[in-house]
Amino acid sequence: MRPTSSFRLLPWLAPLLLAGCINDGATYQIDNTGQHNLSLVREQTFFWDKKINFYLVVARMPACMRRHAIGSLAPKTPVEVWQVPSGAYIIRAARFMYATETQTCEGFAKMDAEPAEGLGELVGTFVTKNGGPVFEPAKKAQPAGSTAAQ
Repeated sequence: MRPTSSFRLLPWLAPLLLAGCINDGATYQIDNTGQHNLSLVREQTFFWDKKINFYLVVARMPACMRRHAIGSLAPKTPVEVWQVPSGAYIIRAARFMYATETQTCEGFAKMDAEPAEGLGELVGTFVTKNGGPVFEPAKKAQPAGSTAAQ
């Protein structure tokens, strides 16, 4: 039995259905070894979806690595990374805020409000540039009385 002409076109049309999908990411290297990182992953299943799924991959290799769901957000949503004095991290993306850690990579708790002691120090932000996410480190505050070029 010969396939009909519409079935012969299916392999050629499939790439068009997947053309607008997103599956990308960016990484913040905590200690510049490549073994201790926080990575943002964005996934969009169908090109017609207005929002995409955001995930955070927490890794301290070879001890642990875990992927946690942040939420379904607009593709260009910035994701802030804050570090608290204990060494844990607070991740803030739109209306979502989570606390996570890299000792076991398992801790990932949704936060309803900002902690009373604050978010800690802004480490940087995952932003969208040229269609994909990149990690932009936070600018360090200049100490009082110092100048940039001496």
